[in-house]
Amino acid sequence: MVQGYKLVRSDAWYRTIIGRLYHHCARLAFGLSIRDVDCDFRLLRREVFDRIKLESTSGFICTELMKQVQTAGFRVVERPVHHYPRVFGHSMFFTPKVLRILPVFLRAWWKLILCPALARLPRPGRRSLPLMRKAL
Repeated sequence: MVQGYKLVRSDAWYRTIIGRLYHHCARLAFGLSIRDVDCDFRLLRREVFDRIKLESTSGFICTELMKQVQTAGFRVVERPVHHYPRVFGHSMFFTPKVLRILPVFLRAWWKLILCPALARLPRPGRRSLPLMRKAL
């Protein structure tokens, strides 16, 4: 997979601050090792989509994609890209509705990080049964 990262972000100051805050939260919460979670320049082989399943339908899909790609063990190569100011339209992410991403973020963290970690924990009493059978 090839993942881009913005050399210089050509956005208003508040978009830059919110973008950096989201990026650092996503990297910390999901253990991502890429420079720019939300850079929209990506090249992926078909094999990636054969092995992962994306569930998000919001702007969080970029973070979900990168977490699943990293977990699946795919090699990610990062390349710098230029970022240009928006000429037409406006972002749907940078509105007061941006707070709607918080429950999505927390549900995904629960599913992608916490549940797999809990599944790996040893369960008390499980190992003692085979040992007890051998002793009898």
